[in-house]
Amino acid sequence: MTKTAAARATGSAAWADALLLSFAEAGYHLAEPAILQPAEPFLDLSGEDIRKSLYLTTDATGEELCLRPDLTIPVARDYLASPRAGQPAGFCYLGPVFRYRNGAASEFQQAGIESFGRTDRAAADAEMLALGLEATAAFGLTDIDIRTGDVALFTALIDALDLYPVWKRRLIKDFNRKGDLEMDLSRLTLAEAPVRNEYEGVLAALAGSDRKAALALVTDLMSIAGATNVGGRSVAEIADRFLEQSTLKGGALPRDALGIIKAFLAIAGNPTDALKQLRTLAADARLDLNVAIDEFESRIGFMAARGLDTAKMRFSTSFGRGLDYYTGFEFELHRKSKGVEPLVAGGRYDGLLGQLGSVTAIPAVGFSIWIEALTQVRRDAAATGSAGSTA
Repeated sequence: MTKTAAARATGSAAWADALLLSFAEAGYHLAEPAILQPAEPFLDLSGEDIRKSLYLTTDATGEELCLRPDLTIPVARDYLASPRAGQPAGFCYLGPVFRYRNGAASEFQQAGIESFGRTDRAAADAEMLALGLEATAAFGLTDIDIRTGDVALFTALIDALDLYPVWKRRLIKDFNRKGDLEMDLSRLTLAEAPVRNEYEGVLAALAGSDRKAALALVTDLMSIAGATNVGGRSVAEIADRFLEQSTLKGGALPRDALGIIKAFLAIAGNPTDALKQLRTLAADARLDLNVAIDEFESRIGFMAARGLDTAKMRFSTSFGRGLDYYTGFEFELHRKSKGVEPLVAGGRYDGLLGQLGSVTAIPAVGFSIWIEALTQVRRDAAATGSAGSTA
């Protein structure tokens, strides 16, 4: 390592250590989860598509393991295995994660915070954003673009609409996958009445099941019928394709529902303006979205109480981070006008701990910090004399 590279690494480490110290002073305990993790939770929660990004191995018992691709799930697993499980607890962390990134370094440093068990959700959400902004400020950056959204608002909208259960599950699942959601909406038939099809009986039986349970049922039915493989595809692959197609054929979306969804996804602006648009849409459509909208309004109030200028934030009802486990508030912090990838990002994921084995519901919210990205932006800004500019 050259002297220049060593100095840069030392500077980055010093900023990161100072960041951890500030998190500790805010009441967050240092978490140090194992680097080698079971692969199943990552595959279950992020889908098989993540497999190509993981560094996988198998132990002597046949269990599939991976180098941790992020720290949220490992920190959550350690929390659930601790005596504090179920109680309010906050953790901070800093360490390497490993993920194939198509030309970028596969090992990189990640810092962040995870907060479990707090029932004052709106206040906790506001605290995460405030601490995320403190992280960028710790690296001397104040020229920050704040992008926010709220999955819970979309979920409340879909729950309030009169849709087939299979369509509700499909739309909610695809919210964080923008291409899939756009395809869903473009393929929906605009008929007023549901379309009957040859799978109606099976669809009715599957309507109350989650995807994993539905897939298991269809696979079992095909196995009982004696199917093994067709055209080189396994029973599991055929069952998965059946569920995909049967969901798309499960019924038409009423014309007014499609219009409401599209109007909802067009809402954008600063949070206060978006709040007004949401209340107008709910009133015009005669939908009860009060719980989700009230939570959104409460969060805006807690942000303002922390001194955050909500007028300078960008909110969009269509904003999503591409991860299935988010259930509410989401945010990303970018450098203004140059922010393709986020410097800090996170949000609320109340369902994750249940998916990891908790028998009781545990609220959770947190964020991750990309240390190398922040360090590089600081260097770039310092080189142009713009590191301390405000927005």
